[in-house]
Amino acid sequence: MGEVTRGARALVLCPDIRSQKYDLDAKERLEEACGLALAIGVVIADAQIIPVRDVRPNTLFGSGQVDNIAAACEQNEAELVIVDGALSPIQQRNLEDKLKRKVIDRTGLILEIFGERAATAEGRLQVELAHLDYQQSRLVRSWTHLERQRGGFGFLGGPGETQIEADRRMIRQRMGRLRRELEQVRKTRSLHRERRERAPWPVIALVGYTNAGKSTLFNRVTGAEVMAEDLLFATLDPTMRAISLPGVEKAILSDTVGFISDLPTQLVAAFRATLEEVTAADVILHVRDMANAGNQAQKKQVLSVLADLGVIDPDDGSSNIPILEVWNKVDLLEPEAADELRTAAENIDDVAIISALTGEGIDALFEQVGTMLTGQARECEFVVPASDGRRLAWLYAHGDVLSDEQREGDTGPEHRVRVRLNPKELGQYQSL
Repeated sequence: MGEVTRGARALVLCPDIRSQKYDLDAKERLEEACGLALAIGVVIADAQIIPVRDVRPNTLFGSGQVDNIAAACEQNEAELVIVDGALSPIQQRNLEDKLKRKVIDRTGLILEIFGERAATAEGRLQVELAHLDYQQSRLVRSWTHLERQRGGFGFLGGPGETQIEADRRMIRQRMGRLRRELEQVRKTRSLHRERRERAPWPVIALVGYTNAGKSTLFNRVTGAEVMAEDLLFATLDPTMRAISLPGVEKAILSDTVGFISDLPTQLVAAFRATLEEVTAADVILHVRDMANAGNQAQKKQVLSVLADLGVIDPDDGSSNIPILEVWNKVDLLEPEAADELRTAAENIDDVAIISALTGEGIDALFEQVGTMLTGQARECEFVVPASDGRRLAWLYAHGDVLSDEQREGDTGPEHRVRVRLNPKELGQYQSL
């Protein structure tokens, strides 16, 4: 991608369109837009909320507002304008002409971040697919080689139509290839999931709004060096590590991409496979940044994505996977506010209060997770031939053996074993 130079001075604009309904208020949206801009290494020269009474099809903003933006660019020596909203290709081109500066919208900005952050092959495939999808509509202005005159006998004033069509076809073919590769990745991931489901380890997925502190928590618990800067979208690829919990010898902790409001549709589709990891979890930890004023709207956004993935029933809010809310960043709150939060949490079952940064509440959190994982266990009784050492060893390794009575059976020595197993372990034992 590389459309934005790191260190460039940027003017961040948050259009507040009167006819549009927003989850967050304008101030919170501007703050989030600045967070996104910082995530690609630009310097924020100035940030403004611009009220938009009527959307202008050519420039989004009114002509007086465009003049004010141009003056603000001059005054702040901004070489880049970031608009926290969707711009049509025409609006983007017209704004660039009038402001004489590079203009990118919210989708372009998030794509820049994704392009920088995607680390695995799957992440890169997803980014490229989303980028091509975005570029299709901006073909004439974005693909510089089209500025050269092509086709015909030189009668055309602009790029040859045939060449543009050829490029469109090239994009479509590349997108088709990427989709096939991604489908293959999905199949591989589902095979890995099936293998994990047969494995004796439960999976705990960390989800949450971007920058809620998931990666910091992941690093603290696993000792892994996952990128955990105070940046939006620091994580794009799910990272997995084995951990041990009270009552659970081994579990897999999975860190996932952060959710965000108004994520452009191309990106939701492209990143679906990454989020599918959540649907295979035994427990979901929903990490929330309680120091953020918009945390309630962020929670709503996360639950909406989980509903899209089929984890939560949109009608009654019930979940087919246990969800534990992790109220994070308690260290950033005033002591009085932190105490109020702790009091509120005492009356709610599925809540844990922590500071991933200082480590406060982490032990209690994972004790709670251990209880959630073992709480579904029930007592079972099996008769195992003494010669079947594999099954016996499995029960001792993965279950909580309550008694083991050795006796002589019809076909030889056998063990009558009483053991506590959770439903997943029972299924694994039965498939041995």
